[in-house]
Amino acid sequence: MTPAKDLLQSLDGLSAPQLRRLLTAHLTQQKLGLYWEASAIERDAALNANIVLPHVVAQSSHNLDAVAGPGTPNLIIEGDNFDSLRLLKSTHAGKVRVIYIDPPYNTGNKDWVYNDRYVGANDRWRHSQWLEFLYRRLTLAKDLLTQDGVIMVSINDENRARLELLMDEVFPGRRVGSLVWRKRRASNAAGVEHFFSSDHEHVLIYANEGFDFNGSAKNWSGYTNWDEAQQDFWTSDNLTLGFNAKERKNLFFPLHNPLTNIWYPCDWNNVWRYASTAKLDGKEVRTQPMEDWIAQGGVYFRDEEAPALYESLTELKIAISAKKAPPFLDKSDDLEFWINKKIGFNKPRFKRYKKNLRNETQPLSSWVSEAGKPDVDDADGGSVVLASGMTSEGTKLLRAMNLDSAFPYPKPLSLIQGLLSQATRPNDTVLDFFAGSGTTGHAVLALNALDGGSRKFILCSSTEATDKEPTKNLCRDVCAERIKRVIQSDTAFANNSFAYLQLDKIAPGDAPFESDCAHAFQLLTLRLGEVARPVPAADRGIKILLQSVADGSLTVLVHRLTAAALDALTALPLSANANNGHLRVYSTRPDTVRNRLQRAWEGSQKTFESLSLQKALLHGQIAPRPKLKTRRLDGNAARATAAAPDVATNLVAASAHNMGASSLFDSEKAEK
Repeated sequence: MTPAKDLLQSLDGLSAPQLRRLLTAHLTQQKLGLYWEASAIERDAALNANIVLPHVVAQSSHNLDAVAGPGTPNLIIEGDNFDSLRLLKSTHAGKVRVIYIDPPYNTGNKDWVYNDRYVGANDRWRHSQWLEFLYRRLTLAKDLLTQDGVIMVSINDENRARLELLMDEVFPGRRVGSLVWRKRRASNAAGVEHFFSSDHEHVLIYANEGFDFNGSAKNWSGYTNWDEAQQDFWTSDNLTLGFNAKERKNLFFPLHNPLTNIWYPCDWNNVWRYASTAKLDGKEVRTQPMEDWIAQGGVYFRDEEAPALYESLTELKIAISAKKAPPFLDKSDDLEFWINKKIGFNKPRFKRYKKNLRNETQPLSSWVSEAGKPDVDDADGGSVVLASGMTSEGTKLLRAMNLDSAFPYPKPLSLIQGLLSQATRPNDTVLDFFAGSGTTGHAVLALNALDGGSRKFILCSSTEATDKEPTKNLCRDVCAERIKRVIQSDTAFANNSFAYLQLDKIAPGDAPFESDCAHAFQLLTLRLGEVARPVPAADRGIKILLQSVADGSLTVLVHRLTAAALDALTALPLSANANNGHLRVYSTRPDTVRNRLQRAWEGSQKTFESLSLQKALLHGQIAPRPKLKTRRLDGNAARATAAAPDVATNLVAASAHNMGASSLFDSEKAEK
């Protein structure tokens, strides 16, 4: 059954608020751009059906015992990446600076699963399902980015246009551009349609304000000329633009050097960079006129050993015909102007001073060259060109690690490492929620070993188990295993660690009863410290989440509140001064804790916060229901409401239901 028919058949069962939202979405989605079959109600249901809680799988983690105290920020999360992103939204919102993903390309070769089934080439709704599949994940990922964060997405040529429009939808006004890289050498094998070999892929880049690629330090070797008046080194640059005289009439004029009284014709096809005051006719421009640049010594006139001088128009025309005249005179619209003037042969250039450069780095080029055959930067050294191997590089690397048979077409390590070298800073967190074979994690480790950084990775990967292969676990046996082998392969990686997390889904109303202490501990440790670590032994029911000896602050978890736990809380040493310090407590009965601490610490300088564990479990995962706006009705609206009392009654009932749901854990009774 098609999604459209499913939606039509479900209309009878929808409540008035749901119908209202569906109609609003339909009326407001008519726009220029990308449109696909989707349901806002289904999106809400998927987000709110359950909450996601993590637990650490010790045997699949690595070096976790070595960092049991501080924990590890490196995470490998097994499960559907939609669930992984819901978890991360509650723990890492606004904390991830770089996201790189290589999502399924929607080729029709059953390369991805949606709603528990493979989507094949003959599926009529394949493109809509692919777009909705990515939309739900990208909207969650958007909230994870820092204010200067960036997301980079690999895609093939066939689906680039669709994905770019989708990215525009999710990240409006945040498009930076795209990189192009060569994935293989051209092939003329049978089956290449139209005798055309598609050998490249794209990396789409969208970023928040404040993000810049690192670029690279400029090459100062060209700044060898010293200017005594300016007290600075300079290099020469083009003084022309790529426009012709017809396109930029005010930039086409003879240039005069007042010190030597030599004139220079303008190239018809490459006019001067700056206008002449004579051509401006009093108009204001954003840049200085050419005469000002010359007066300030900003134009470089090379020495002229023998400038041309023609005493008659006939003499000038003969020189032009014999190709002995200075360049560009043949395009002059006024040859008589040049009679009895000294004319230069050498084209003037712009003097670019080192101190006037806007920055000291070169920007990243949109082209990724083939590794081993790097492209030469332009003549001015104006951009940084990444170099990458092809897909075969990734395959060979996995083969060397005995992991090649489980994962086809991995991205080359050099490509991902190059991207991260340009996009990250030494302490950034990098997320890949289509982690596959773990290339992004490998690149983070390699980059840290290269520059001494402490970047962190979060990799989300599924098991890809099927009815035929129920025990298949790509996340554990390929992604995590690869990272483990990389860490073990060299002493440069030996101090690294990662926690392997599995996800448990629990209905929101059952969270207080079905979640255990390990769930709560890992969730809060991830949220408060951005790390995972083994669950420590409890001291009379108390588990320490965070502790700062310096300021005497302590954050603890009490999963099951008992009399012994309450006694232990009041006796906790917070600082060297027994009367000072701050305690934050997560518990199932925050009012009980609050009352006990108030009585026990009365008269001391100690402060505390008593927080609801249930609310902490739900925080960041359950999307707020849309609020119904109350407004004064005019006569027509009042009559319409009176004519449809059932709708009005349903709206009031829905509003009351929403209020009840939002206050579920507000009372001590509910918490008990």
